[in-house]
Amino acid sequence: MPDPQFPSPRSQPLPEFIAMLALIFAVIAFSIDSMLPALPEIAAELTPDNVNRAQLVLTAFVGGLGLGLLVGGPLSDALGRKPVILGGFLLYALAAVAAIFADSLELLLVARFVQGLGAAAPRIVALAMVRDLYQGREMARITSFVMMIFILVPAVAPSIGAIVIHLVGWRGVFGSFVVMAALGGGWLHLRRPETLPPAARRALSLRSLASAAREVLCDRQVQLVTLVMTLGFGQMFALLSSAQQLFVQTYGKGDDFPLWFAGMALLSGSGTVLNARYVVRLGMRRIVTMAYWMQVVVSAVMMVLVFGDLLPQALRFPAFFFWAVSVFFMAGVTFGNLNAMALQRMGHVAGMAASVVGAVSTLGAVVIAAPVGLLYDGTVRPMLLATLACSGLAAWLMRRVREG
Repeated sequence: MPDPQFPSPRSQPLPEFIAMLALIFAVIAFSIDSMLPALPEIAAELTPDNVNRAQLVLTAFVGGLGLGLLVGGPLSDALGRKPVILGGFLLYALAAVAAIFADSLELLLVARFVQGLGAAAPRIVALAMVRDLYQGREMARITSFVMMIFILVPAVAPSIGAIVIHLVGWRGVFGSFVVMAALGGGWLHLRRPETLPPAARRALSLRSLASAAREVLCDRQVQLVTLVMTLGFGQMFALLSSAQQLFVQTYGKGDDFPLWFAGMALLSGSGTVLNARYVVRLGMRRIVTMAYWMQVVVSAVMMVLVFGDLLPQALRFPAFFFWAVSVFFMAGVTFGNLNAMALQRMGHVAGMAASVVGAVSTLGAVVIAAPVGLLYDGTVRPMLLATLACSGLAAWLMRRVREG
């Protein structure tokens, strides 16, 4: 008989489970992009002598997130998924409250770093929770819907942030973070049974952690999939970092940049829907491989057109926009599948595996994206070269990946 203190992990309806995970991922994405319209006011109030320092509000959060990704998963393997996610939300909300009352940029940056630490737990442990319940293509189908939210939220977050700022000022954005954390944490607490029973948990000791980390890092499948994911994240982050310059400076779309960017994200989000529909039939490896080869072809054709100066002026921006949508579309098709393949054989250490894969792919993507962004020369050429190289290498590596 089931233990009444530990109800069936699948007792929550699947649509509600997916919606809850989507909200958790939305909190993390919203925490970054909704701050963009607040930076000018933060700079004017807290650092008027050096307005560029306001950008540290974003990097401080990402820094805390990167560090937290290494901690949240192993903690959840030892303590259970729900306590770690709820603890992360609590830390996230407390740091947001501290940010509301910060009277200097330094205090605000500390609050944002701590907020990133808290946000990492829901971000990474949610994937481990999915792996507790599902595996293989079914896991890929579920994570596809969740990743769709992660991709689409940046399309609307700046507009929502701007509305909040207009109504109550930039500090009100941090109040919205508290509300979203309360919604996500409350929903999880009330409706989600624990997915990792006590018998399946690992002791929180240095030896146990080292053993789990070694098992994850030495697995050939995890190594290959993490490298492929790093290449995918790298080219997407590189395009994100250069997007405003490309739209505004290269193609003269400054006034309409938010609308074009939102349209690009919304169109590319269809990739996650298609993947969720066909992944069970076609398989994760096949879809990921086809997506990267598609990107190789599209980027190669775009390179010929751009480097050969073969496009008339009227078609240059439409061609760029189509190519940019293809990059984000590829992300929607591949990331859910890659996460599922990385965790496929790691169910007994799903938290550690999710942490390692998430941290390595995120930090590796930054290493790729940063120099590509610095190479911006007023054209799309550096981005085309980087995307073709990353997608080509990823497609080649997928030949060595096995789905099962």
